[in-house]
Amino acid sequence: MYSSSSLLIALLAATTTALPAPQNNLNASLANPNYGPVPGESRTYVDYSKTAAPFPGNITGAILPTETGLAGPDDLLFQNLLSAEWAIFDFYQQGVEAFNVSSFTELGLPNTTYDRVMQIRDNEAGHLRIFQDSISNTSVKPGACTYDYGFNGNASVWLALQVSLEVISMAFLTGLVREATNLDTMSALVAIGEVESRHNTWALIDVWNQNPFSGPSDTVFPYANEILDLTRQYIVPGSCPAANPTYPLPRQNLPATTAVIEKAKGLVEFEFTDPHNQPDWYSEQRDRQYYAVYFHGVHNITKPFDTKTNTSAYPAEFDAGEGLLIAVIANEIDAPTLDSVIAGPALIIEQPIF
Repeated sequence: MYSSSSLLIALLAATTTALPAPQNNLNASLANPNYGPVPGESRTYVDYSKTAAPFPGNITGAILPTETGLAGPDDLLFQNLLSAEWAIFDFYQQGVEAFNVSSFTELGLPNTTYDRVMQIRDNEAGHLRIFQDSISNTSVKPGACTYDYGFNGNASVWLALQVSLEVISMAFLTGLVREATNLDTMSALVAIGEVESRHNTWALIDVWNQNPFSGPSDTVFPYANEILDLTRQYIVPGSCPAANPTYPLPRQNLPATTAVIEKAKGLVEFEFTDPHNQPDWYSEQRDRQYYAVYFHGVHNITKPFDTKTNTSAYPAEFDAGEGLLIAVIANEIDAPTLDSVIAGPALIIEQPIF
């Protein structure tokens, strides 16, 4: 079976090669919810099973509105979601185009693996349509950017990134439910989160040969835009349609953080990976206490953060090896407000273990 060791390699892979720029095709037909296949009323997004992108994945331009304001109560939420979904859909589309059945069977994986990848791609295309239709026709419907995931034709690295992106998807969908203003939006986010969970369960069982159960609850993280911000690393600079709003909006532009667990020492070491965006521990007061706040399941745990070593104690109270930990650096215990978070988030993926 496929080794989990390349997950870490994939997460650390640097993007090096710009992909061809997308067509800037502004297709107003997408503003019509009756144009093309409708999710739930057509099998296009279930079993399309062709290499070319299913509708609307082959239409990459932003849809220009008749006005510039946000008309619908949840338009901003769905704009952020649509921008994130373009990246996720494009990841799967690149995988469908780059690989074939033997790409995965040569890794010792089932001969159904490529078909499953295509089916997930089709699901993600349906998510695009759902999010597009959820934005009112007088608000901008963001189009696709160009994305570089750095897998360079390597199926092993692609599979590692796949499970990582599915975990990220569940994390931000759970958080975005808290931002919704109407019940239909909340229900839609939960329904799509359930589909993403199925995708991840398939990967854990068939690809990673691991137990898919991660305890009684997936992780709830209250600041979804901080998770969405992590997907910006895959965008080729300057490749997004000019009509697209800032993504995510609002954006904090926090110092990027990764977390390295040293369980033998009982420590977590944080690395701030952007040399141009480093935390300033002394901007408010030199003797201020900072904290590493770990979210897991429906709880969070706060540990003192040492600004000299960039370390905190490992949150051993949580179930070891189960699910996902999301860590941030905050200037208040429990990171109770958006403004209290000053760096992060760092995703500590415990399934698959790496």
